[in-house]
Amino acid sequence: MTRVGPTTFVLAAVLSAACVRAADAPATTQPRTMADVLAATTAADWRPLDPDNTLYLQLPAGQVVIELAPAFAPQHVANLRTLAREKYFDGLAVIRSQDNFVVQWGDADGKRSLGTAKATLPPEFTARAGPQIPFDAIPDRDGYAPEVGFSAGFPAARDPARGEVWLAHCYGMVGAGRGNDPESGNGTELYVVTGHAPRQLDRNIALVGRVVKGMELLSTLPRGSGPLGFYEEAGQHVPIRSIRLAADVPAAEREDLEVIRTDTASFRALVESRRNRRDDWYLVPAGHVDICNVPIVVRPRR
Repeated sequence: MTRVGPTTFVLAAVLSAACVRAADAPATTQPRTMADVLAATTAADWRPLDPDNTLYLQLPAGQVVIELAPAFAPQHVANLRTLAREKYFDGLAVIRSQDNFVVQWGDADGKRSLGTAKATLPPEFTARAGPQIPFDAIPDRDGYAPEVGFSAGFPAARDPARGEVWLAHCYGMVGAGRGNDPESGNGTELYVVTGHAPRQLDRNIALVGRVVKGMELLSTLPRGSGPLGFYEEAGQHVPIRSIRLAADVPAAEREDLEVIRTDTASFRALVESRRNRRDDWYLVPAGHVDICNVPIVVRPRR
């Protein structure tokens, strides 16, 4: 029989106590990836698209779905509804594709009647901050605004000192083109950001929404060879078959999509997963995220 000395009893007691403490202690929380966060979401973390604020842009290659932002540009959105219902865009074309910047569509000849739509609108480059426009800030610093975050599913920025809030020019955002006159953008010429976020445009032009499906149909269009990426020949134009408001499309023919809510704990966890990437490939978490690098996920409705 092996003789057991007092030292052995002391060591055994220490190990036993350590095991008890380990069993009682809460398990260490593993950092979650974006896939982990999305897998753990519930129905309450998602919202359906509002048909009154959704446009369907039909191109030869397929359909682009745009969610409108009436809280930020109510008069532009109202004008767009009128233009769509009166079929203003039908038969027009994508006339510009500038590398690492935007794709734009409109009336190349400038001869089409506006119908009952308005020719001029207030700028709507910013909106008055307040409870009518919810704002969920992220803690990361931004070079273009005192605060950045999300508002009802859109990337946004805010200046508390001025009481202003505005949408940010992230990838996929849709804006109303204008001339030098601030009131010259009425929604008849629209552009979509297809390159690196041109945040210098923030507060200088009205953003009216963002593409939630079909970006690949715009971002892969051939680049225009003219100044600013405009197509120099009419044959290069990409025809627009139609733009319709989803509310005017039979329910059975609508895109049944849902968007992750940006005012939930799940979305805050998603932001954190993008700030400190824990995917197997990453070796060094950045500890920072740009507002335009946080995806607002869209999926078929479940």
